[in-house]
Amino acid sequence: MIRKITKLTAAAAFGVASVFSVANAAEPPKGGTVAAAENTKGPIKIAFLSFQNNPFWTPVTDGAKAANDYLKGFNATVDFVDLGNELSAEAVVAGIEGALAKQYNGIVVVPIFDGTARIINEATEAGVPVFNIVAEGAAPSERLAFIGQDATSAGEQIGKFIQEKMNGKGKLGVITGYFGATQHTQRMNGAVDYLKANAPDIQIVGPFENKDKAEEAYSLVQDMMTSNPDLSMVYVTAGGPFGAAKAVKDLGLTGKVGVVGFDHTPDNMQYLKTGEMVGLLDQAPYQQALDASVLLYNYLAAGTEPPAKVIPVVGNLLTPADAK
Repeated sequence: MIRKITKLTAAAAFGVASVFSVANAAEPPKGGTVAAAENTKGPIKIAFLSFQNNPFWTPVTDGAKAANDYLKGFNATVDFVDLGNELSAEAVVAGIEGALAKQYNGIVVVPIFDGTARIINEATEAGVPVFNIVAEGAAPSERLAFIGQDATSAGEQIGKFIQEKMNGKGKLGVITGYFGATQHTQRMNGAVDYLKANAPDIQIVGPFENKDKAEEAYSLVQDMMTSNPDLSMVYVTAGGPFGAAKAVKDLGLTGKVGVVGFDHTPDNMQYLKTGEMVGLLDQAPYQQALDASVLLYNYLAAGTEPPAKVIPVVGNLLTPADAK
């Protein structure tokens, strides 16, 4: 069942292995680590609720589609539902309410904000389990499980990298996706708090909000460089880091100002190859989407509990040397 476990922790992997003993039905699909159990319950419908405001969501969408293709053979469907290009708790709540009205058996969702726990709890109490992926609010909910990165630890990992790249001194610009998004805040604070404690000679400029938009990150970097011509690094905590890298390139500052961010999307990787991006940490979004869908299906079809309530994803930090 477990083809390749590179992203899950040992504890989670042990749990996934236990699923195999129950499922023991098929090989996991390409890019996933979880095989589907036998379906003795009849048709199963899963709603997959996600946003679409930047290229990060492309592998998430692809993972949901791969789950649908895979689970068709088990009398189950995974319907992708676009929550739009503006991230908000209201969009998540409306999406879950819509899925409940359409009588889906289970829901995969990126809840990301506080203010979503209530509707997740209502769905669970109505007998519709909810599987959170990528990011969830700080308020606890009764979701079935969560797959995602420990955002604070990821931020601290970025902070250590920045400290090394800046030799412990200079100006760092900080751009975050949404001020109200728990994951974005934890990523930001993880890095900033580490730097304040371990590299006090690094001066923080910002933070600024780009709402996950590359074009906004582009404008923010231009403004920061006007106000702080001695800026040497920019940290983008969420969507749109390639916009910041493009600004560095267009200003002729390649090799003088570096951008650090998340996700190995093609838009980001092109700037890692040319040197404007100096560090990229991924979070395996395709695998998160695919595995969460199959784990939820297994719970619905066979009563198999996920291996853990929180299944952490370990990120891989790439530099320009890795991109060549």
